[in-house]
Amino acid sequence: MVKIFARYVTIGVINTAIHWITFAICVENGQPQSLSNFIAFCVAVTFSFFANARWTFSAEATTFRYMMYVFFMGMVAVMIGSYADRLKVSPVATLVVFSAISLICGFLYSKYVVFRERKNK
Repeated sequence: MVKIFARYVTIGVINTAIHWITFAICVENGQPQSLSNFIAFCVAVTFSFFANARWTFSAEATTFRYMMYVFFMGMVAVMIGSYADRLKVSPVATLVVFSAISLICGFLYSKYVVFRERKNK
């Protein structure tokens, strides 16, 4: 479990850089944090999904799995961004909070739902 989590974190660091850069570009261009966070997530999740499928979980990257992951984590991104908009939170704080929450939620959701190993009966 530790080895898998370490791989997930490594990919997460790269994913976070992609996310933060995209978020900054969107906010700089006048987009609200909720939309910026969702767009940034969508850009970064493609890398993250395929890298984690192959390197972290050694699982097949299917369209269904991709859509499950994008929908769940995308909703987390929008919820955090919307909450940040309502509270007028700094965009940097939004990124930090989302990054921390998505690391833990994303790992658990990936391991136990998206890429879980099917048991043969």
